[in-house]
Amino acid sequence: MNKSTRQLKNFLAVCLAIAGMFLLASARLSGQASASGVSTLMNRPASVPDDYVTTPFGYFHPSCVQMVGEGNTLLADGRVEHPDGTIDPAPVCYYPHYTSTGLMVPVDPKELGDINPLEIDGWLEYVSATTGTSYHKLSATWPVPPAPTSNDDQTLFFFPGFEDRKHVISIVQPVLQWGASAAGGGAYWAMSSWNCCLSGTADYSPLLDVNVGDTILGTITPNCKPGKNYCATWNVTSKDETTGKETTLAKTPADGQVWNWAFGAVSEDYGVGQCSDFPDNSGLTFTVHLYGKNGKLLGNPNWTGWVASNPDPDCNYGTKITKTQETVEYQP
Repeated sequence: MNKSTRQLKNFLAVCLAIAGMFLLASARLSGQASASGVSTLMNRPASVPDDYVTTPFGYFHPSCVQMVGEGNTLLADGRVEHPDGTIDPAPVCYYPHYTSTGLMVPVDPKELGDINPLEIDGWLEYVSATTGTSYHKLSATWPVPPAPTSNDDQTLFFFPGFEDRKHVISIVQPVLQWGASAAGGGAYWAMSSWNCCLSGTADYSPLLDVNVGDTILGTITPNCKPGKNYCATWNVTSKDETTGKETTLAKTPADGQVWNWAFGAVSEDYGVGQCSDFPDNSGLTFTVHLYGKNGKLLGNPNWTGWVASNPDPDCNYGTKITKTQETVEYQP
């Protein structure tokens, strides 16, 4: 590549990033996970550095992603406490991260103002509910779907989760993934639990392999009694009920956020080049139990669905919603 070509490529990347910033600034905090549905499934944008890794929240510098081992505790200031009482220093993230469209998100999300930096990540479709108070607990089960029949180095994430709709800093979620991510993985199914992006860092529990047909149980539970709007720490667990294996992000901090935005089913995807890059079935159904502030099971959380506009490729996406079963659809 000659100098003039490199300059043109860099100029175009900057233009795209600026255009993306205007799109983001015009988006309301309304749960729309993508400013442009077409960009949802694009491969790595030119503006993302080559050494950045894929997470359920976009692209991160490797130094800004850390595994929190089983039995360890992620403290509110980012330090990790070990079972023997020793404490590792908090990692410092000196690098911004990038959304799936290549938009740069500063280390301190407050630099973006009152904007949700998670809005234009690779969220393709989801089912969610909100409350004026807070949710106490979420429990969801779903099957590990068939493998995709093609491999374009795609990364697929499926999960439930919690966010603070009015003060989005991070999201907590038990995640099923296909493909490689910052946690590891490859052309097989695996599970891990995540909290992103406190102090610009994505934290995850150890990644464990799972098998097609296994049943995954994902839970998000507080370390507080019912009745409080805010709980400082939470346990996020991904468990394979078929094999008994589980991986937990224990006592992970909420950092002042109130979990008033629940996701019953999310499909977030990167590098999809054709519809056969999705699992070889027609959709993934989560059986979800959501608990209110008082700790009681909600009979009808009033779930609503959202699908990105004009995604490419178009694989007949959609959502199906009942009081307890939430489905994200695709057609391989």
